[in-house]
Amino acid sequence: MSTKQKTWWWIGGIVIVVYCLFPIAWILSLSFKTTADLANKQFLPSTWTWENYSTILTGTASDLFLPALRNSFGICLIATFISCVLSMFAAYAIARLDFPGKKLILGTALAVAIFPVISIVTPLFNLWRQIGLYDTWPGLIIPYLSLTLPISIWTMSAFFREIPWEMEQAAQVDGATTWQAFRKVIVPLAAPGVFTTAIIAFFIAWNDFAYGISLTSTSRARPVPAALGLFSGASQFQDPTGAIAAAAVIVTIPVVVLVLIFQRRIVAGLTNGAVKG
Repeated sequence: MSTKQKTWWWIGGIVIVVYCLFPIAWILSLSFKTTADLANKQFLPSTWTWENYSTILTGTASDLFLPALRNSFGICLIATFISCVLSMFAAYAIARLDFPGKKLILGTALAVAIFPVISIVTPLFNLWRQIGLYDTWPGLIIPYLSLTLPISIWTMSAFFREIPWEMEQAAQVDGATTWQAFRKVIVPLAAPGVFTTAIIAFFIAWNDFAYGISLTSTSRARPVPAALGLFSGASQFQDPTGAIAAAAVIVTIPVVVLVLIFQRRIVAGLTNGAVKG
């Protein structure tokens, strides 16, 4: 590329980065503003304070935020693990085996992924109350699987197709069973795709609001997105904007850390699953 083209690419990249990061920077700025300073339309706070973080970690909102943070970690990790295990077997069958209805499974998974969540919340609410799953961890893990399994199956099946079939056959020639070949050959080769799928599934479950607010009523199972909607100010005339911003910053930290730690595996999984070798 010429110098002019490189310059325009750099300008375009900077504009996109600023556009994407500005809302995050604005929330970060709000989290350090005092209650009186929230009406200030300036980007940076006039007085920096940790009051909002103290409110959600050790103050009046800690009883609402900390249990919700624990619930989100536990529920999302369990849902991600189950989703990865189930989608791994499903993707292997779709990529390796020929059976009637294989394309129908992928089409059904895509249909479930685009199905509006709000349309099944009310039936689930009534069903969960009748069978005792309302306001419990399993009551959220099961619906979260409907969100994470479709994209997990699609991602892993695309990756499994790129693993050479000859490597599994060679393991079986050496005396390995089908299960041993899958566990000792296919799974290690599919590790980048598994990591990619796990991160995506965790993000989807972590950001869910509809199930969290509709299928819980106490701090026993309420996740963070639902808890943020229940924050209240010191009075009925005061909005807890600063506390919500501080909670949003804390909730975003695990996502950023996961991406930074597994960045190479995520990129490897996406490229290996999307590019025909």
